[in-house]
This record gives sequence, structure tokens and C-alpha cells, in this order.
Amino acid sequence: MPEEIDQPAPPLVVMMGVSGSGKTTVGAALAQRLRVPFADADDFHAEANIAKMSAGIPLDDDDRAPWLQAIATWLVEHGSTGGVASCSALKRSYRDVLSHAAPHAVYLHLHGDRDVLAARVAGRPGHFMPAALIDSQFATLEVLQPDELGAALDVDQPVDTLVDESLAILSSLATSPTTSPTTSLASKGVTQP
Repeated sequence: MPEEIDQPAPPLVVMMGVSGSGKTTVGAALAQRLRVPFADADDFHAEANIAKMSAGIPLDDDDRAPWLQAIATWLVEHGSTGGVASCSALKRSYRDVLSHAAPHAVYLHLHGDRDVLAARVAGRPGHFMPAALIDSQFATLEVLQPDELGAALDVDQPVDTLVDESLAILSSLATSPTTSPTTSLASKGVTQP
């Protein structure tokens, strides 16, 4: 009888960052390359949240709580099959909700220049998030901490390059599970912003 070989679990990824950073575009492309499901966090917002953002009013923590719980549920449901979810995950406390549900989720933070991202948001026809809310998102953003499983990627690169970098990060974590995230990612030249 052949010996069973432990296969690493498929990656579970949260593509995070402020609006306009490319979470949906890069996340969907990464999911396609990994052959795992993709979920856009925008699809989990209640109508009241969408109306509030459309009016240029930033969401507060109470608005975000059910939304984060819905994303956490999706991550749990895809823990064994793998998946990629786009989610701003701006605060550590938001990521803690997701990590409590899915401890092995990897956060890939797409970061970039405020003016570049504001221009991207302004150029999205029909999206509910106005460019005026970019400043509130940057004010809320708490970058990944050394004890969080993840890395930051500069958005000023082609989508394919960002996907390749994401795959390299995921590969390094899969082959070095006993290494701390900061150490393994630093060896790949990936740092926090």
C-alpha cells in the first residue's frame, strides 16, 4: 500500500487594500491561476451600506460588522478547497475577525499612491464608492503587522506581475510553514509599506 503524502492545503487569500488598489482585478486573476473560487467583498455589503457609501458617507465599524462576518463565513466555507476574497480589511480588528474564522488565511495588501488610487476610483463608471472616500480609507488603514500572515505589494505594476508575486509569496509560505511570515517574506524581498 503506497504511503500517503500530506498535500498542503489550497491557499486561502484575502486581497486587501483601499478602494482602487485593484483587489478585485488582481484577486480574480490570482484565483483563476490557482483554480480556486473568487469572492468580491462588495457583493457582501447590505443595501444600506451601499446607499451610505454612494452618498459619500464612510462606513463605521457597526456598518462593517455583519459584512465582515459574511466574508468570514465565506472563508470558512472555502477553507478546505481554497479561495481568494477581495476585502479592504483596513483595520487590524477587521482582519482579526477574518483570521479568527480562518487562521491560515494569507493577507496580500495592494498598496499605492493616494492620487493614483483616487484617479482609478474616479474612472470607475457605475461603482458605488466615490473617490471622495479615498481619504477616509487611507485614514482608517492599519498596515499588516509582523505577526500577521501576509505581505504588501506595490500596485504600480502590471496585473500579471502582481499575480506572479502573489504566487511566489504563497509558495514561500507553503514551503516554509514553520518560518514566521515576516522572515519568509523578507527573504523574498517583500516588505510592508
